[in-house]
Amino acid sequence: MRYTLAIFFVVGSATIATADDWPQWLGPNRDGASTEVVKPWKGKLAPLWKQPAGEAHGGPVVAKGKVYLFFRTAAKNEETLATFDADTGKPGWTTSYERKPTNIAFGNGPRSAPIVSDGRIFTYGITSVLTCFNVEDGRIVWQIDCAKEFKAPGLFFGSSSSPIVVGENVLVNVGAKGASIVAFNKNTGIEAWKKLDDGASYSSPIVIGKGEIQQVIFLTSKGLVSLTPKDGSVFWQHPLVDLLSESSSTPAVVGDILIGSSITAGSIGLKLEHNREIPGVSKGWANGTLNCYFSTPVAIGKDTLYLVTGNNPLAFKKSAAILRCVDAATGKELWSREKNPVGTYHASLVRTGDGKLLLVEEPGDLVLIDANRKEYRELARSKICGNTWAHPALANGRLYIRDGKELICVELPK
Repeated sequence: MRYTLAIFFVVGSATIATADDWPQWLGPNRDGASTEVVKPWKGKLAPLWKQPAGEAHGGPVVAKGKVYLFFRTAAKNEETLATFDADTGKPGWTTSYERKPTNIAFGNGPRSAPIVSDGRIFTYGITSVLTCFNVEDGRIVWQIDCAKEFKAPGLFFGSSSSPIVVGENVLVNVGAKGASIVAFNKNTGIEAWKKLDDGASYSSPIVIGKGEIQQVIFLTSKGLVSLTPKDGSVFWQHPLVDLLSESSSTPAVVGDILIGSSITAGSIGLKLEHNREIPGVSKGWANGTLNCYFSTPVAIGKDTLYLVTGNNPLAFKKSAAILRCVDAATGKELWSREKNPVGTYHASLVRTGDGKLLLVEEPGDLVLIDANRKEYRELARSKICGNTWAHPALANGRLYIRDGKELICVELPK
């Protein structure tokens, strides 16, 4: 299904938002990093405000004084985008739309995060509905049912990839034949280009580089693929096939190493080849024990990677999420918290502006960690929410997180 309402053009000073905002999946640069400095705290961090939140696993985003949350409307086959004042939590506009009925394991709310760009907010729902909203009043500008439009097969856990905006287009991993990756004009919803036959994964894309060698990198069901965002021409492809078709972790870059990960195939590190006319990669390392489930690795400096792994389900071991520190150049583990898991399946990582790590453990503890290649060193800890698979947003001195029931804002020391 495709329909278009009246278009309102808004001129913004930046493509995404200001550096202190968290306007999309994994933050301003889509790498889990913030410019915010967080000091160690003592005792329990008290919430600044809370609001009820509908069913979802996708986390909040923050832009220009507003928090945006995407969730399922209670007891309805609907998805809702809601706004809240970032300072007070006061609700703003709310817009809902119908979607087809779902009965999906681990919840029927959306898994992806919105993206705010130039007066628009884009969401990609659990049934593959891509929607563009007007930032001022929440009106739906255009909407496309990508599963229906491109005859894309459904994923077992529902569509989970967060959309990305590059230039004038918004891109999503639709996963259909001839339309694995599709770009739409962000103002009109008109298809700009479509490429490849790969099925979708649960992973979200990233963009690296500038100009003619700018690359948007997706992890599809077949592996890592790099395309030029202007017309979808393929720069390179590298296989990374998950035997359970559950690839969920977003690609990450550490120095000149590109990291891809899967729950059954482990992780790979590819060398990004910059000194050539057309971007490419060469083989680096592979480590079958670094099985990222749906947590995304975070880089500290040019040589260190922090990631949360799960147990390969095909090994028939008890599920446990383990924090690990890895040498980015070799893929070798430096240390782990194997005896003290951070969750059953998941935990989220954020790099602070002074090179530390914020960890949201699955049970809801927020932990500040001194990034250290030799050992795990905890600086502060506080319970801030209930059990969560959502990624937090760190913006303007506050952490925004959702659990199964609430959206929570926590003031952080700086």
